[in-house]
Amino acid sequence: MTRPQPDAQATAERLHAAGHEAVVDSMLSVEALPEALLPPGAFDAVTLTSVNGARLLGARPELPALAGLPLYAVGRRTAAAAPKAFTEVHVAGGDGAALGALLRERLPAGARLLYVAGEDRAVEIGEVLAADGISTELFVIYRTVPAEALAPATVEAVRAGRIDAAFHFSPRTSATLAARAQAAGVASQLRHVEHLCFSANVAKPLAAAGWPTRIAREPTEDGLFELLAR
Repeated sequence: MTRPQPDAQATAERLHAAGHEAVVDSMLSVEALPEALLPPGAFDAVTLTSVNGARLLGARPELPALAGLPLYAVGRRTAAAAPKAFTEVHVAGGDGAALGALLRERLPAGARLLYVAGEDRAVEIGEVLAADGISTELFVIYRTVPAEALAPATVEAVRAGRIDAAFHFSPRTSATLAARAQAAGVASQLRHVEHLCFSANVAKPLAAAGWPTRIAREPTEDGLFELLAR
């Protein structure tokens, strides 16, 4: 389990409840950017593409000014993590394409959208909507910092052949794992692990390392558990 905390532990507990053993070694940590400034002007809606952004928005002083706007979340987990101050929440199908389609359907040309996100983004909503006359302002409120190395317990478990499968939720965590495994000298052992991935983009760094990957039918945690059950 390589996703950042606290989500890694929550998923590990779900794995334990399903009868599996989980090794947690987060490849990224999340840091808030309290000095970030909200872009000036009025907005017609707010959009979120990550659980981390959704959580951290709840601690921002700008929240009361934004809470009266409709919120568009990339998927169910992001919507569930969003501040409860938003009373109008629209949920897309779990990826950038689905979110872009939802925003095009609901927002008119000329609308101004606030995109609350991190420094590294899998989805650039501004590019997705550029041809539709919807302007997007980016509000970066956090960064993710890659782990410097695999934990010794992880290296030991991989070398002992105790890892059967790995969950991968983002391209950055999967790329970080591939790099740190190479540095630790265990990349070849991870070729014998089933790498279960949110999407094809998440799988790319793993496939490039020569590791076997499987893609979830939908980009959700439930989709990864469905792969594991198979």
